Amino acid sequence: MSVPRVVAVVVLLVLGVLALPVLAFFLDGASTENWVIPVDLVLMAVAGALVWRLVPAPEAAGAHAPADGGTRTLLVGAAVGVAAAVVGLVLFFLLISGVDGA
Repeated sequence: MSVPRVVAVVVLLVLGVLALPVLAFFLDGASTENWVIPVDLVLMAVAGALVWRLVPAPEAAGAHAPADGGTRTLLVGAAVGVAAAVVGLVLFFLLISGVDGA
């Protein structure tokens, strides 16, 4: 993995950790509290796809541009964004309930 991709993963992890509390602040209502996690996952998938698309691909010997216009790149970025959201979710719940759990 290239240095720009590692930086992109770190940026997505930080964003994944910060996105859930921010969304919970804005969506904490009687009719919207069940939307916090789904909205977080969708936003992180979009953010991951955008960040992954903006980061240049590593140059490999004999590598060529994908024929599908980068759909695979967007899907990988979305998966990395969702993974970062899951890490943020786990950290958020560990901070709230502790290691012993609720």
